[in-house]
Amino acid sequence: MKKVIQYGTYPAVMLGSIWANVSLMEAGAGILLATYLPVTIGTLLIIWLEVRMPYRVSWKPSGKEVAEDSAFLALVHVVWPKLLSIGVAFALFELWTGRDWLSYAIWPREWPIPLQAIAMALVVDSTRYWLHRISHEWEPLWRFHAVHHSPHRLYTLNVGRFHPIDKSLQFLLDALPFIVMGVPPAVLSLYFVFYAVNGFFQHSNVDVKLGLLNYLMSGPELHRWHHSMIKEESNHNYGNHLIVWDWLFGTRYLPSDCEVEELGLINRRYPTGFTQQMAAPFYPGLDKAAV
Repeated sequence: MKKVIQYGTYPAVMLGSIWANVSLMEAGAGILLATYLPVTIGTLLIIWLEVRMPYRVSWKPSGKEVAEDSAFLALVHVVWPKLLSIGVAFALFELWTGRDWLSYAIWPREWPIPLQAIAMALVVDSTRYWLHRISHEWEPLWRFHAVHHSPHRLYTLNVGRFHPIDKSLQFLLDALPFIVMGVPPAVLSLYFVFYAVNGFFQHSNVDVKLGLLNYLMSGPELHRWHHSMIKEESNHNYGNHLIVWDWLFGTRYLPSDCEVEELGLINRRYPTGFTQQMAAPFYPGLDKAAV
């Protein structure tokens, strides 16, 4: 029974969230409700699963960590993208005023919505793969991305621990091109549900097994290795939500004979507070030793 739960939990939560989005959209519930209700329920389920079936009991977060990661989620993943969107909206308004905007759109809007969402996931992951890989291999970008790798344990909420500059680069690849290309709101909504729920699951401390899905999805088993303190282990599994590009470029890593040990940065005293981590990237080498 334990194995059934371990192997069945991830696909059940993911498919349930996607089904809820599609059903709500078809029922005319409105795009905000159809997007955020499945994400909220899916996330709460994952948090509940962390309590009921943790991967490692020692990864249970402290109250301080929950408060810090909640601040990152609220400010970097909610407030900051809204501000970026306002700026982009003004720019696009100036660019497209007086023009038939959709006549310039190159997105295949005539495709079925699920097929458009799959296409979007593949395209996003291809660009994010390279941004993510470069953010590990090029020191100037790594300083900002190191903020995301600073936690010593993974759990649901630290999916949102990103520096705003790192998040801005992601926004330029995740959202802006697809808005400009004319992707329909229903497709953006469906993709966001997939993106968000998988992201929370990816970082969760839930003892799940993906089995054959590890050859397609970038789930928690693969992503734990990406957060390893050992560089030779962490410089793998760059896929945002799919692992197909890691397969293609030889960076998929999932050993069958051992489990990940220490997570985080070499500097075990890297600052953890929100304001301190806003400044941390401007101190070269801080991820390796105190400066």
